[in-house]
Amino acid sequence: MKEILVIHYSQTGQLTTILKNMITPIFKEEINVTYYEIKPVKSFEFPWGKDSFYDVFPETFLQIPSEIEAPPEEILNKKFDLVVLGYQVWFLTPSIPINSFLKSEFAEKIMGNTPVITVVACRNMWLQAQEKVKRLLAKANANLVGHLAFVDKHINHISVITIEYWMLSGKKDRYLGIFPKPGVSDKDIKEANKYGPPIKEALVKNDFSTLQKTFVKLGGVIVNPYLVMTDERGNVIFSKWANLIIKKGKSGAPKRVKFLKVFKYYLLFAIWVIAPIVFIVFLLTYLPTHLKRKREKEYFSSVYLKENS
Repeated sequence: MKEILVIHYSQTGQLTTILKNMITPIFKEEINVTYYEIKPVKSFEFPWGKDSFYDVFPETFLQIPSEIEAPPEEILNKKFDLVVLGYQVWFLTPSIPINSFLKSEFAEKIMGNTPVITVVACRNMWLQAQEKVKRLLAKANANLVGHLAFVDKHINHISVITIEYWMLSGKKDRYLGIFPKPGVSDKDIKEANKYGPPIKEALVKNDFSTLQKTFVKLGGVIVNPYLVMTDERGNVIFSKWANLIIKKGKSGAPKRVKFLKVFKYYLLFAIWVIAPIVFIVFLLTYLPTHLKRKREKEYFSSVYLKENS
Protein backbone atom coordinates (compact mmCIF):
# COMPACT_ATOMS: atom_id res chain seq x y z
CA MET A 1 0.00 0.00 0.00
CA LYS A 2 1.44 3.35 -1.10
CA GLU A 3 0.70 6.35 1.11
CA ILE A 4 0.29 9.93 -0.20
CA LEU A 5 -0.09 12.98 2.03
CA VAL A 6 -1.54 16.18 0.56
CA ILE A 7 -0.61 19.22 2.66
CA HIS A 8 -2.41 22.43 1.80
CA TYR A 9 -3.66 25.84 2.89
CA SER A 10 -6.12 27.77 0.75
CA GLN A 11 -8.24 30.75 1.73
CA THR A 12 -10.40 30.74 -1.39
CA GLY A 13 -10.62 26.99 -1.99
CA GLN A 14 -9.14 27.33 -5.49
CA LEU A 15 -5.93 25.52 -4.60
CA THR A 16 -7.78 22.75 -2.77
CA THR A 17 -9.92 22.11 -5.85
CA ILE A 18 -6.80 21.95 -8.05
CA LEU A 19 -5.18 19.44 -5.70
CA LYS A 20 -8.27 17.22 -5.55
CA ASN A 21 -8.62 17.24 -9.34
CA MET A 22 -4.95 16.35 -9.66
CA ILE A 23 -5.13 13.53 -7.12
CA THR A 24 -8.42 11.97 -8.31
CA PRO A 25 -6.82 9.83 -11.10
CA ILE A 26 -4.35 8.44 -8.56
CA PHE A 27 -6.93 6.71 -6.40
CA LYS A 28 -6.68 2.95 -6.58
CA GLU A 29 -6.70 0.05 -4.16
CA GLU A 30 -2.91 0.09 -3.71
CA ILE A 31 -2.75 3.85 -3.02
CA ASN A 32 -4.14 5.67 0.00
CA VAL A 33 -4.45 9.48 0.05
CA THR A 34 -4.59 11.57 3.24
CA TYR A 35 -5.34 15.30 3.29
CA TYR A 36 -3.85 17.62 5.89
CA GLU A 37 -5.02 21.24 5.99
CA ILE A 38 -2.70 23.61 7.84
CA LYS A 39 -4.65 25.56 10.45
CA PRO A 40 -3.18 28.76 11.89
CA VAL A 41 -4.03 29.36 15.55
CA LYS A 42 -4.94 32.91 14.53
CA SER A 43 -6.90 32.61 11.30
CA PHE A 44 -6.57 34.97 8.33
CA GLU A 45 -9.85 36.49 7.20
CA PHE A 46 -11.28 36.04 3.72
CA PRO A 47 -12.29 38.17 2.00
CA TRP A 48 -9.49 40.40 3.17
CA GLY A 49 -10.11 43.86 4.57
CA LYS A 50 -8.05 46.57 2.85
CA ASP A 51 -6.01 47.18 5.98
CA SER A 52 -5.57 43.52 6.96
CA PHE A 53 -4.29 42.61 3.48
CA TYR A 54 -1.36 45.02 3.66
CA ASP A 55 -0.84 44.47 7.39
CA VAL A 56 0.49 40.94 6.81
CA PHE A 57 3.11 42.15 4.32
CA PRO A 58 6.21 42.51 6.54
CA GLU A 59 5.72 39.22 8.41
CA THR A 60 4.92 37.44 5.16
CA PHE A 61 7.91 38.68 3.20
CA LEU A 62 10.36 38.30 6.10
CA GLN A 63 9.01 34.76 6.56
CA ILE A 64 8.24 35.23 10.24
CA PRO A 65 6.24 32.15 11.28
CA SER A 66 3.04 32.22 13.30
CA GLU A 67 1.64 29.48 15.49
CA ILE A 68 -0.20 26.63 13.79
CA GLU A 69 -2.21 23.74 15.19
CA ALA A 70 -0.29 20.48 15.47
CA PRO A 71 -0.99 17.90 12.75
CA PRO A 72 -2.99 14.83 13.85
CA GLU A 73 -0.94 12.08 15.50
CA GLU A 74 -1.84 9.61 12.75
CA ILE A 75 -0.03 11.88 10.28
CA LEU A 76 2.98 12.51 12.52
CA ASN A 77 3.39 8.79 13.20
CA LYS A 78 3.03 7.54 9.61
CA LYS A 79 5.71 7.25 6.95
CA PHE A 80 4.45 8.52 3.60
CA ASP A 81 5.74 7.51 0.18
CA LEU A 82 4.95 10.90 -1.34
CA VAL A 83 3.98 14.35 -0.05
CA VAL A 84 2.14 16.87 -2.22
CA LEU A 85 2.53 20.41 -0.85
CA GLY A 86 0.08 23.00 -2.15
CA TYR A 87 0.65 26.67 -1.39
CA GLN A 88 -0.41 30.23 -2.20
CA VAL A 89 1.89 33.20 -2.82
CA TRP A 90 1.50 36.32 -0.68
CA PHE A 91 3.74 39.27 -1.55
CA LEU A 92 6.16 37.18 -3.66
CA THR A 93 6.54 34.75 -0.75
CA PRO A 94 4.87 31.53 0.46
CA SER A 95 1.83 32.39 2.58
CA ILE A 96 2.33 32.71 6.33
CA PRO A 97 0.58 29.38 7.14
CA ILE A 98 2.75 27.45 4.66
CA ASN A 99 5.92 29.19 5.79
CA SER A 100 4.97 28.50 9.42
CA PHE A 101 4.52 24.80 8.71
CA LEU A 102 7.79 24.52 6.78
CA LYS A 103 9.65 26.20 9.66
CA SER A 104 7.94 24.10 12.33
CA GLU A 105 9.19 20.99 14.09
CA PHE A 106 6.56 19.02 12.17
CA ALA A 107 8.03 19.61 8.70
CA GLU A 108 11.05 17.35 8.92
CA LYS A 109 9.17 14.69 10.87
CA ILE A 110 6.57 14.44 8.09
CA MET A 111 8.67 15.15 4.99
CA GLY A 112 12.21 14.15 5.92
CA ASN A 113 13.75 11.75 3.36
CA THR A 114 10.46 11.76 1.46
CA PRO A 115 9.70 12.71 -2.19
CA VAL A 116 7.77 16.00 -2.36
CA ILE A 117 5.79 17.60 -5.18
CA THR A 118 5.02 21.30 -4.79
CA VAL A 119 1.91 22.86 -6.33
CA VAL A 120 1.44 26.63 -6.38
CA ALA A 121 -1.67 28.57 -7.38
CA CYS A 122 -1.20 32.34 -7.69
CA ARG A 123 -1.60 35.42 -9.89
CA ASN A 124 1.59 35.10 -11.93
CA MET A 125 4.83 35.57 -9.97
CA TRP A 126 5.82 32.37 -8.16
CA LEU A 127 9.50 31.98 -9.09
CA GLN A 128 11.18 33.49 -6.04
CA ALA A 129 8.48 32.09 -3.75
CA GLN A 130 9.38 28.63 -5.04
CA GLU A 131 13.05 29.31 -4.35
CA LYS A 132 12.12 30.07 -0.74
CA VAL A 133 10.10 26.86 -0.56
CA LYS A 134 13.03 24.90 -2.03
CA ARG A 135 15.35 26.21 0.69
CA LEU A 136 12.91 25.32 3.47
CA LEU A 137 12.36 21.83 2.02
CA ALA A 138 16.12 21.34 1.91
CA LYS A 139 16.35 22.30 5.59
CA ALA A 140 13.63 19.73 6.35
CA ASN A 141 15.66 17.09 4.46
CA ALA A 142 12.80 16.64 1.99
CA ASN A 143 13.43 15.49 -1.58
CA LEU A 144 11.77 17.81 -4.11
CA VAL A 145 10.88 15.70 -7.17
CA GLY A 146 8.24 17.79 -8.96
CA HIS A 147 6.69 21.23 -9.22
CA LEU A 148 3.50 22.54 -10.85
CA ALA A 149 2.50 26.21 -11.20
CA PHE A 150 -1.11 27.23 -11.84
CA VAL A 151 -1.39 30.93 -12.67
CA ASP A 152 -3.76 33.59 -13.95
CA LYS A 153 -2.83 33.80 -17.64
CA HIS A 154 -4.41 37.18 -18.36
CA ILE A 155 -2.13 40.17 -18.93
CA ASN A 156 -0.49 41.59 -15.82
CA HIS A 157 -2.56 44.73 -15.32
CA ILE A 158 -5.87 42.98 -15.96
CA SER A 159 -5.02 40.34 -13.36
CA VAL A 160 -4.06 43.05 -10.85
CA ILE A 161 -7.55 44.51 -11.08
CA THR A 162 -9.40 41.21 -10.95
CA ILE A 163 -7.35 39.66 -8.13
CA GLU A 164 -7.84 42.72 -5.92
CA TYR A 165 -11.58 42.54 -6.56
CA TRP A 166 -11.60 38.84 -5.60
CA MET A 167 -9.44 39.25 -2.50
CA LEU A 168 -11.48 42.16 -1.12
CA SER A 169 -14.97 40.99 -2.13
CA GLY A 170 -14.63 37.21 -1.90
CA LYS A 171 -16.36 36.90 -5.27
CA LYS A 172 -14.74 34.98 -8.10
CA ASP A 173 -16.87 36.42 -10.88
CA ARG A 174 -16.53 38.98 -13.66
CA TYR A 175 -15.80 42.37 -12.11
CA LEU A 176 -18.27 44.96 -13.47
CA GLY A 177 -19.41 42.28 -15.89
CA ILE A 178 -16.61 43.15 -18.31
CA PHE A 179 -13.38 41.83 -16.77
CA PRO A 180 -12.45 38.14 -16.96
CA LYS A 181 -12.90 35.94 -13.90
CA PRO A 182 -9.96 36.24 -11.51
CA GLY A 183 -7.48 33.53 -10.64
CA VAL A 184 -6.63 30.30 -12.39
CA SER A 185 -9.01 29.58 -15.27
CA ASP A 186 -11.77 26.99 -14.86
CA LYS A 187 -10.21 25.10 -17.76
CA ASP A 188 -6.80 24.83 -16.09
CA ILE A 189 -8.38 23.84 -12.77
CA LYS A 190 -10.39 21.08 -14.44
CA GLU A 191 -7.41 19.85 -16.46
CA ALA A 192 -5.25 19.47 -13.35
CA ASN A 193 -6.28 15.80 -13.53
CA LYS A 194 -3.79 15.28 -16.41
CA TYR A 195 -0.95 15.36 -13.89
CA GLY A 196 -2.39 12.46 -11.89
CA PRO A 197 -1.33 9.57 -14.17
CA PRO A 198 2.39 10.48 -14.34
CA ILE A 199 2.42 10.95 -10.56
CA LYS A 200 0.83 7.53 -10.12
CA GLU A 201 3.31 5.91 -12.52
CA ALA A 202 6.30 7.44 -10.71
CA LEU A 203 4.89 6.44 -7.33
CA VAL A 204 4.22 2.83 -8.31
CA LYS A 205 7.67 2.49 -9.89
CA ASN A 206 9.26 4.42 -7.03
CA ASP A 207 11.14 6.42 -9.65
CA PHE A 208 10.56 10.20 -9.77
CA SER A 209 13.68 11.00 -11.79
CA THR A 210 11.82 12.08 -14.96
CA LEU A 211 8.62 13.39 -13.38
CA GLN A 212 9.48 17.09 -13.64
CA LYS A 213 10.35 16.75 -17.33
CA THR A 214 6.94 15.15 -17.85
CA PHE A 215 5.24 18.02 -15.99
CA VAL A 216 7.02 20.56 -18.21
CA LYS A 217 5.98 18.70 -21.39
CA LEU A 218 2.38 18.77 -20.18
CA GLY A 219 2.54 22.53 -19.65
CA GLY A 220 2.68 22.33 -15.88
CA VAL A 221 5.43 24.94 -15.58
CA ILE A 222 5.66 27.94 -17.91
CA VAL A 223 8.45 30.40 -17.14
CA ASN A 224 7.96 33.96 -18.40
CA PRO A 225 11.44 35.57 -18.80
CA TYR A 226 10.03 39.05 -18.08
CA LEU A 227 8.54 37.85 -14.78
CA VAL A 228 11.88 36.33 -13.79
CA MET A 229 13.40 39.81 -13.83
CA THR A 230 10.33 41.47 -12.29
CA ASP A 231 10.18 38.93 -9.47
CA GLU A 232 13.87 39.38 -8.65
CA ARG A 233 13.61 43.19 -8.63
CA GLY A 234 10.40 43.02 -6.61
CA ASN A 235 12.08 40.93 -3.94
CA VAL A 236 14.92 43.44 -3.59
CA ILE A 237 12.48 46.33 -3.14
CA PHE A 238 10.12 44.38 -0.87
CA SER A 239 13.06 43.49 1.36
CA LYS A 240 13.76 47.17 2.00
CA TRP A 241 10.11 47.97 2.70
CA ALA A 242 9.51 44.95 4.93
CA ASN A 243 12.58 45.61 7.07
CA LEU A 244 11.58 49.25 7.40
CA ILE A 245 7.96 48.57 8.36
CA ILE A 246 8.67 45.72 10.81
CA LYS A 247 10.70 48.18 12.91
CA LYS A 248 7.65 50.42 13.32
CA GLY A 249 5.93 48.02 15.66
CA LYS A 250 3.44 45.18 15.72
CA SER A 251 0.10 45.08 13.93
CA GLY A 252 -1.95 48.18 14.72
CA ALA A 253 0.97 50.35 15.88
CA PRO A 254 0.37 53.91 14.62
CA LYS A 255 3.77 54.28 12.93
CA ARG A 256 3.37 50.90 11.26
CA VAL A 257 -0.08 51.83 9.94
CA LYS A 258 1.33 55.07 8.54
CA PHE A 259 4.18 53.35 6.71
CA LEU A 260 1.89 50.61 5.40
CA LYS A 261 -0.27 53.29 3.77
CA VAL A 262 2.81 54.75 2.09
CA PHE A 263 3.82 51.23 0.96
CA LYS A 264 0.34 50.67 -0.49
CA TYR A 265 0.60 53.78 -2.67
CA TYR A 266 4.15 52.88 -3.66
CA LEU A 267 2.96 49.44 -4.73
CA LEU A 268 0.23 50.95 -6.91
CA PHE A 269 2.79 53.31 -8.46
CA ALA A 270 5.18 50.41 -9.08
CA ILE A 271 2.50 48.31 -10.78
CA TRP A 272 1.05 51.02 -12.99
CA VAL A 273 4.11 53.17 -13.73
CA ILE A 274 7.38 51.38 -12.97
CA ALA A 275 6.38 47.94 -14.32
CA PRO A 276 5.67 49.20 -17.88
CA ILE A 277 9.08 50.93 -17.91
CA VAL A 278 10.77 47.73 -16.71
CA PHE A 279 9.01 45.85 -19.52
CA ILE A 280 10.41 48.27 -22.10
CA VAL A 281 13.90 47.82 -20.66
CA PHE A 282 13.39 44.06 -20.79
CA LEU A 283 12.51 44.21 -24.48
CA LEU A 284 15.51 46.41 -25.28
CA THR A 285 17.92 44.07 -23.51
CA TYR A 286 16.34 40.77 -24.49
CA LEU A 287 18.69 39.87 -27.35
CA PRO A 288 21.95 40.65 -25.49
CA THR A 289 20.72 38.61 -22.52
CA HIS A 290 19.15 35.79 -24.53
CA LEU A 291 21.48 33.06 -23.27
CA LYS A 292 21.02 34.21 -19.67
CA ARG A 293 17.23 34.09 -20.06
CA LYS A 294 17.49 30.60 -21.54
CA ARG A 295 19.49 29.38 -18.55
CA GLU A 296 17.01 30.98 -16.16
CA LYS A 297 14.08 29.34 -17.92
CA GLU A 298 15.71 25.93 -17.67
CA TYR A 299 16.55 26.44 -14.01
CA PHE A 300 13.12 27.67 -12.88
CA SER A 301 11.45 24.86 -14.82
CA SER A 302 13.44 22.36 -12.78
CA VAL A 303 13.39 21.16 -9.18
CA TYR A 304 17.06 21.92 -8.56
CA LEU A 305 18.29 24.38 -5.96
CA LYS A 306 21.39 26.45 -6.64
CA GLU A 307 24.09 25.82 -4.08
CA ASN A 308 24.42 29.52 -3.29
CA SER A 309 20.66 30.11 -3.25
